[in-house]
Amino acid sequence: MRTSTKERTTNETNIKVSLSLDGSGNANIDTGVGFLDHMLTAVAVHGRFDLAVKCGGDLGVDVHHSVEDIGIVFGQAFADALGDKVGIARYGSFTLPMDEALASCQLDIGGRAYTVFDAKFSAERIGELDTQMIPEFFRAFADNANITLHLCVHYGENDHHKAEALFKSFAHALRVAVSHVGEELLTTKGVL
Repeated sequence: MRTSTKERTTNETNIKVSLSLDGSGNANIDTGVGFLDHMLTAVAVHGRFDLAVKCGGDLGVDVHHSVEDIGIVFGQAFADALGDKVGIARYGSFTLPMDEALASCQLDIGGRAYTVFDAKFSAERIGELDTQMIPEFFRAFADNANITLHLCVHYGENDHHKAEALFKSFAHALRVAVSHVGEELLTTKGVL
């Protein structure tokens, strides 16, 4: 079974992430940031991952350290759970509507970290989550999972809907990319 537990402690955060890529969508999320809890629960459910995240962070300062560091540890757990990547689809793509908003995610588990984030939010926050931290979370994840990640909100008006469509399309694209499709690495190089 493809599982991992990673922990990271700094002067700003204390984080533990447990992940099973072959789960059933169970989520146990406690980040101290309500809207981020909601989004990570959506990732677990829509990606069919079992995901537990516990974060104690310096939220008296702001949410920055907690959100970014959760992305770091989640990315590390994802990379570890994937192991040698033999047999995975490698690429994932998903476009998801949420009411008036439409968002898409395309990704490559190819061993090269890169993030393109094309989304605008009109509000400064959604709940306690600063909207400027949404791209930071995804960048931290992609850098530490060592994947190429493209996220786009094509259109929408409600920031909650736009953000949720992004996280859910991300979950579905991850599910596609980690699916077993064969017995070899999907690359001409021989290494991912």
